[in-house]
Amino acid sequence: MIKLAYKAMDDKKGQDIKILDISDVTTIADYFIICSGTNVSQMDAIVDNIEETLGRAGYSARRTEGGRNSGWILMDYADVVVHVFSQDDRLFYDLERIWRDGKSVDPSEI
Repeated sequence: MIKLAYKAMDDKKGQDIKILDISDVTTIADYFIICSGTNVSQMDAIVDNIEETLGRAGYSARRTEGGRNSGWILMDYADVVVHVFSQDDRLFYDLERIWRDGKSVDPSEI
């Protein structure tokens, strides 16, 4: 699932894609995958591509939070939580700092 979500983000030019293994830190999920979009249209394209790609593979989000124009969309796939941010909101919320106890995963390892 992580590999598919990463590729879906990358295919739509998601910026600064990060994968965090948080399985040793919390029980809410095993991984966060985070990226930024440069504008609302790109963020929509990233989210749509993730939904389509994961949907074709048999995965559906349990819940999606944040509106298309909110600057942050969270997609909860149980073990994997996907975050798509505007650049400003990503800097503001700084999930990488908040979850710094998680392990950064190199995309080549997935």
